[in-house]
Amino acid sequence: MRLGVLDVGSNTVHLLVVDAHPGARPLSAHSHKVELRLAELLDERGSVTPEGIQRLVSVIGDAVQAAEDKGCEDLLPFATSAVREATNADEVLARVKAETGIDLPILSGDDEARLTFLAVRRWFGWSAGKLLVLDIGGGSLEIAYGIDEEPDAAVSLPLGAGRLTSAWLPGDPPAPADVKALRRHARAQIARTVGEFSRFGTPDHVVATSKTFKQLARIAGAARSAEGLYVQRDLTRKALEEWVPRLAAMTTAQRAALPGVSEGRAHQLLAGALVAEGAMDLFGVDDLEICPWALREGVILRRLDHLPT
Repeated sequence: MRLGVLDVGSNTVHLLVVDAHPGARPLSAHSHKVELRLAELLDERGSVTPEGIQRLVSVIGDAVQAAEDKGCEDLLPFATSAVREATNADEVLARVKAETGIDLPILSGDDEARLTFLAVRRWFGWSAGKLLVLDIGGGSLEIAYGIDEEPDAAVSLPLGAGRLTSAWLPGDPPAPADVKALRRHARAQIARTVGEFSRFGTPDHVVATSKTFKQLARIAGAARSAEGLYVQRDLTRKALEEWVPRLAAMTTAQRAALPGVSEGRAHQLLAGALVAEGAMDLFGVDDLEICPWALREGVILRRLDHLPT
């Protein structure tokens, strides 16, 4: 069957269309992505602005039409932290329903972590042993650990690259004092969770997903996306520690000129790097592997698991 998964995230609204059936690997058939930056369309009360709601409704409407055009039998929509934490989330969901016909479920942070973990487990298989999975989105950082398909521990922290950039790094380039303050804040948040995971022992394999980690790996020398899904891509803490001060000294335009860095995400790459460096350091991770599957694939896999055989 052909499925569409509609991910309303903090940075983008992304429709992924796949051909899939139980027991098989989902094959990507179409991708429709718009960089909405919903996390930046909030007022001082934390509400999505009227303009933000209208833009969101329009983008979702276009995505629904694209799913229909591509022959999707089922559409799996969901929203993550930007909508989840908006003070007018109910109004946003009501407008989306009224104008597009889409009921937009909101995933909890723990659900994000668990579904991303499922996708990573399926990608690497049982031979990967105990997995530690890190995922930096626009609004939150998800961390999950386990040996099965359901993680033994999963947490979501408000440490997304877009959220932190807006709140902590107003300059271009940012002031050194602001960078230092964000570094301290991110590490304090992550450190609170380390004990919850350390009681399960050392992971056999550490994996990262998300655009932020992919871009950090790319500027540190990992293979280009054009070389395919199956090329192993790694990121070392040593490389990250070398890149953080360099990114801090760059303007957004200079970051956008780096290999693999998109213009739309260049402004938040430093915040993502600070979170990634802090997580790797506090969890004692020297190197990790980038997984091409993440939350959207996890949603699809969970849906397939519940289809009748």
